[in-house]
Amino acid sequence: MKHLVNLVSAVFIAAATLTAAGCASTPQQEGAGEYVDDTVITGKVKAAILNEPSLKVAEINVETFKGVVQLSGFVISTAAANKAVEVARGVGGVKGVKNDMRIK
Repeated sequence: MKHLVNLVSAVFIAAATLTAAGCASTPQQEGAGEYVDDTVITGKVKAAILNEPSLKVAEINVETFKGVVQLSGFVISTAAANKAVEVARGVGGVKGVKNDMRIK
């Protein structure tokens, strides 16, 4: 009976470990919690850019991976690109900003 209890315990521990490892992140893939956090950051950055009057006409795409925001698309000037980067950096949770925007 004691062996059965040990076997069941070992199986339970192995299952729990595999489940936790499946939710963990790697350098190329986010864990479940990070994905949710990045989705929230992306939404906040998009809202901040839309609320910035000087960026209303810009075509800026926002993607976030592990807290690093990537801005791509088109803006009308270098000043607009710099303003978009500044706005993105001001959003809570943003760890860095990559600027891949192009001038029209």
